[in-house]
Amino acid sequence: MADVIKKATRESYGEVLVELAEEYPNLVVLDADLAAATKTGIFKKAYPEKFFDCGIAEANMMGVAAGLATAGKIPFASTFAMFAAGRAYEIVRNSIGYPHLNVKIGATHAGISVGEDGATHQCNEDIALMRTIPGMTIINPADDVEAKAAVRAAVEIDGPVYLRFGRLAAPVFNDAENYKFELGKGVTLRNGSDVTIVATGLMVAESIKAAKQLEAEGIDARVINIHTIKPLDKDIICKAAAETGLIVTVEEHSVIGGLGSAVAEAVTECNPVPVIKIGVNDEYGHSGPAVDLLKEFGLCADNIASTVKKAVSKRK
Repeated sequence: MADVIKKATRESYGEVLVELAEEYPNLVVLDADLAAATKTGIFKKAYPEKFFDCGIAEANMMGVAAGLATAGKIPFASTFAMFAAGRAYEIVRNSIGYPHLNVKIGATHAGISVGEDGATHQCNEDIALMRTIPGMTIINPADDVEAKAAVRAAVEIDGPVYLRFGRLAAPVFNDAENYKFELGKGVTLRNGSDVTIVATGLMVAESIKAAKQLEAEGIDARVINIHTIKPLDKDIICKAAAETGLIVTVEEHSVIGGLGSAVAEAVTECNPVPVIKIGVNDEYGHSGPAVDLLKEFGLCADNIASTVKKAVSKRK
């Protein structure tokens, strides 16, 4: 069996920006002194005249991006998720979101998998924050193929987009030849009738693994990849709720305000069923190897499978 290819979605981000530069002459990239980490350094090397290092001043960078957007540019403002959604929130809200400017925010190093950088840099609140901004599109791709397609889709959207990327290398499970990204449309990766696992980002691959484990134990789990958290594909969620009667959400983000909350809100409106949320509970992370931290916080296939089994058994 061939080895599974792994690649961090932040690398995909840097690479596809270079590809898009020729197609979109107005595309420019901004960074906050983190080009090596966000991988926008790849773009800087190829197009130095279209790259702007704003220094360690993330709020100012968002203001610069807003100004460039008013001048007809397509700016990609890039930094760690903690700084893009956290430190610069007020500027994103008032200078980008309120006037609905065509700014794309490339937020890397999201979630617990930032690892050794610790709690101050492990942003588990960014999706919740961005969901509250009217008109903000939120995309959290699961692998290299999806990440590149997501950035391409973001360029075509007229308005603000928050793109969430990870530091840790993620398994590439999508086929580049056949994959089609549809904004706001979830993807059913596996059909099932007993329960639906709804996952996003790094947790999609883990959910696929969990579904295989559950199959061996007689539980038929449907797996849905939600790459676009806002606007949410309510149709695929409500259909799953009606057909399986139980939903388990999985995200590398707080259980408050993220994918799980969005899914629960949708299900409450259309077809109320139990929604069990797997994510970071109401607590901070801490420093440690990324893979170990993911297991510690239950963001792994084994815990997903265990949680699903308990939920299914309670329903019977």
